[in-house]
Amino acid sequence: MKVRLTSIHHFAAAHRLHNDARDAEWNRRVFDKCNNDHGHGHTYGLEVTVEGAIDPETGYLMDFKELKRVVEDRIVRHVERRHLNFDVDFLEGINPTAENIAVAFWRRLEGALPRAVLRRITLHETQKNSVVFEG
Repeated sequence: MKVRLTSIHHFAAAHRLHNDARDAEWNRRVFDKCNNDHGHGHTYGLEVTVEGAIDPETGYLMDFKELKRVVEDRIVRHVERRHLNFDVDFLEGINPTAENIAVAFWRRLEGALPRAVLRRITLHETQKNSVVFEG
């Protein structure tokens, strides 16, 4: 029998959407206000869902505080109050769209969760817009 756990996190960060291979007009047209020269910020929501078997001794798949610790250590502390284009080594060279951020977060967590398999990353860029990545 398998269950899924979801841990929810929030962090504030800035980013600028820009493709260096294209000219300024193209970037403004495609990315609009998200192409502001100095970037703009969001309070992101992050949901991390893992799956696995319930341990018969503890009744847990894994302790929620352990899942939270792994997500905080591998992701949140690196992005909180940072500019995603410049300050986050694992996003270097990546246009930090919500899609690309979700994939990068997956790569940071994959294989780092004892007893659990990573199943889903949901990144909420705003209250109305989110990306779901399932590997």
